[in-house]
Amino acid sequence: MAATAAATAERLGDLLVREGLITREQLQKALQEQKVTGMRLGYTLVKLGFVQEVEITKMLARQYRMPAVDLSRFEVDPKIIKLVPADVAIKHTVLPLKREGRTLTVAMADPTNVGVIDDLKFITRFDIFPVIAGEYTLRNAIEKYYEQTDAQLQTLLKDIEEEEELEVIEEKEEEGPVQVADDAPVVKLINGILTDAVKRGASDIHIEPFEHEIRVRYRIDGALQEIMKPPVKLKAALTSRIKIMANLNIAERRVPQDGRIKLKMGKRVIDFRVSTLPVIFGEKIVLRILDKGNLTLDLSKFGFEPKAEKDLMRAILNPYGMVLVTGPTGSGKTTTLYSALSRVNTVEVNIMTAEDPVEYNIYGINQVQVRNEIGMTFAAALKAFLRQDPNIIMVGEIRDIETGSIAIKAALTGHLVLSTLHTNDAPSTITRMIDMGIEPFNVASAVNLIVAQRLVRRICSECKQEHKYSEEELEALGLTPEEASKITFYKGAGCASCNGTGYKGRAGLYEVMALSPELRRMILRGASAAELKEQAIKEGMLTLRMDGIEKIKKGITTLEEVVKETAG
Repeated sequence: MAATAAATAERLGDLLVREGLITREQLQKALQEQKVTGMRLGYTLVKLGFVQEVEITKMLARQYRMPAVDLSRFEVDPKIIKLVPADVAIKHTVLPLKREGRTLTVAMADPTNVGVIDDLKFITRFDIFPVIAGEYTLRNAIEKYYEQTDAQLQTLLKDIEEEEELEVIEEKEEEGPVQVADDAPVVKLINGILTDAVKRGASDIHIEPFEHEIRVRYRIDGALQEIMKPPVKLKAALTSRIKIMANLNIAERRVPQDGRIKLKMGKRVIDFRVSTLPVIFGEKIVLRILDKGNLTLDLSKFGFEPKAEKDLMRAILNPYGMVLVTGPTGSGKTTTLYSALSRVNTVEVNIMTAEDPVEYNIYGINQVQVRNEIGMTFAAALKAFLRQDPNIIMVGEIRDIETGSIAIKAALTGHLVLSTLHTNDAPSTITRMIDMGIEPFNVASAVNLIVAQRLVRRICSECKQEHKYSEEELEALGLTPEEASKITFYKGAGCASCNGTGYKGRAGLYEVMALSPELRRMILRGASAAELKEQAIKEGMLTLRMDGIEKIKKGITTLEEVVKETAG
């Protein structure tokens, strides 16, 4: 969606430059401003005074072959306004203008949005006749005709009515009066956002303040989706409420702060990791949802191919050596490590972890929170672990040679060591460790197995359908038309169940490289990552791209997702 919006903005900008209505420099300045405010390009150009709104409207009317309307000369009947609820008008930037029989004329900033027209048809029970209006004037008209703040807040509260009792555990009230944060609708709105995000299976909540609005987005299956725009006058109250819940300093607005919220939702206890960041129009807040109920710790359900799963099981059941999981942030590395630990978590072994931060508490495992500010670094924790008679050690991340050297030493002295590294694939992890300054003979001796992983979105099972790709699209995946003819491709059409995205849930892609005697010899000889990769493939390793193609063949994901997440 974001990419489409960006492409539309580029097209509009280029058209305006071609028509001589703005200069290329003005377009660049407006695009920069747009990145900050999140508003559409036409609105930004008018706000900056670079172009008359009427010129943009005329040009769009020509382009879309659709009538335009000048709202400044229009007075709308209040009865007509009531046909479209306030939250719909504000969310989609639409305004009902007049009714003739069964047809309702609606002013829209984007009259090409068929989904919005369908929604309006369903809500009003009228046929919709869209006309183009300038977004700047349209937003002002919506504010004028709708009692924005109260109507929108009531609708938001109605939409996210909590069904279950919500209790904040360990909530600490700030000293002194904070009437704005204790406002009942604000408390209800925040509770509603938190419960709604959990119900939708979101991993993160973003609350972002802009000049004239607040935007709330959820990250669902790795992609951000806009959920609502609360009234801008609640900006300070929303921020204060979340800060109180997370035990943060509500008076400090100039520096980033981190905290936690623990909520009891029915019978479930859910942790939210809270991060605040000062931005130009307030504080952006991101809440990471840590729902233990959604944590899958059964490795057999992860979607490993048979050989990869067998190699991984053998490595984690080894009494000593090192197992590394690599991939970008948010690729599920921690979940894979927790699952591996759960597999070996028995009463006979002492498992110790150093994490930054500790995401999930797991019974039977001694978890240590890394705190660099007081000297409790990964390296310091590791040194302490070795005096605690451990069998298995997990280090959240190997970031430097000190941590790497201690981890290698532990793996060589009879301990099973699990850790993560930020590299693109399994073979380059070896060269990355050597570049860090760890001796090749230590790497070759200690490392037993490396997993590189990515997460791709699953095709929604409710709207899954066969799909034909062009030769260019197949080429991007490295498939010839002959190879592609043996594969049935699928895609989600988009439905209510997947919020129109065509995807629901995520699946892992895995590149599992077990270190054979030949690979160890090659490391000692100083082989490059490309040579190690070639040998590993000969020995049966599937690269991330190959594993992605297997997931496409099984109808789990789409060609676009695999191309986006893996290199050829």
